[in-house]
Amino acid sequence: MTLIPGAQPGRDGAEVSTAAQQRVLRSPLDRQTVVQGHVELAHLLLTELHAEQGVEVTVVGRFAPHTEPELSAILAEVFRDDGITVIAERATSVDTDHTDAGGVAVTTDTGRRVTGQRLLLATGRQPVTAGLNLDAVGVKTGSRGEIVVDEHLRTGNSRIWAAGDVTGHPQYVYVAGAHGAVVTDNAFDNAGRTLDYHHLPAVTFTTPSLGSAGLTDAAAVEQGYDCDCRVLPLEYVPRALVNRDTRGAIKLVAERETGRLLGAHVLAAGAGDVIATAVYALANHMTVHDMADLWCPYLTMAEGLKLAAQTYTRDVTKLSCCAS
Repeated sequence: MTLIPGAQPGRDGAEVSTAAQQRVLRSPLDRQTVVQGHVELAHLLLTELHAEQGVEVTVVGRFAPHTEPELSAILAEVFRDDGITVIAERATSVDTDHTDAGGVAVTTDTGRRVTGQRLLLATGRQPVTAGLNLDAVGVKTGSRGEIVVDEHLRTGNSRIWAAGDVTGHPQYVYVAGAHGAVVTDNAFDNAGRTLDYHHLPAVTFTTPSLGSAGLTDAAAVEQGYDCDCRVLPLEYVPRALVNRDTRGAIKLVAERETGRLLGAHVLAAGAGDVIATAVYALANHMTVHDMADLWCPYLTMAEGLKLAAQTYTRDVTKLSCCAS
């Protein structure tokens, strides 16, 4: 299956499908698939899905470029260990007409040529608002077709509100659900409600999982923070040792002067459960010192957050189990 940005079914030799359709794999399966482009989180899920079904998968492009580099490097190595070829080179051309097996060939900026039966491009989603004649009612749209709203989710027309993916806000089902509640309260009760995204969590269910909340190191620096970051490998987390799976790490991003937590990023089994704990720390403007001193049950993956916070003041590699 070839997914090409801007292509239409029946045109450009492209077959276009949604992520949901990709999860229902066809039979017989393709023997080889090339995943190309900036390898974002949607790519990672589909990459593993195909590989687990016996497809030989080659990934070409920057690997999870918006993930903390320490975590993306570990995950890329996990992919390689699982038989997925990862080539961190930019693709410069795609050839669908002159390949040996009638499939596709991707050429990278170093001249490397990768072939496969199918090319998978995860192109993302964008609002489909063209043709709605929104200008006629005073509703403005942005460069990607998203409906422009204020902090209360009201459009340029005071009687029209928008919620969910169409606003261009983070595309998560729980964000859309929260939008619906905010719009209802604001439109019918004039509640003046807003949403705070600074502690918004995200989870990608790879193996191991990726979880994040708050700012990355790079984003914090871009916003003017003087950052102090710590990375704790899972080999120092008792739960990971008991699971006999230490593939992963926990990274905390904190403001240097105050120690206030700015972001938390986890690559581990059950990362989604761990990051939920970090959401509460971020929402309450906790410092890493607060986190290091709080109670946390032993032999839980969430204990890794406490241990990562403790690395700001002590050497956790020399602590005995349960010690603080």
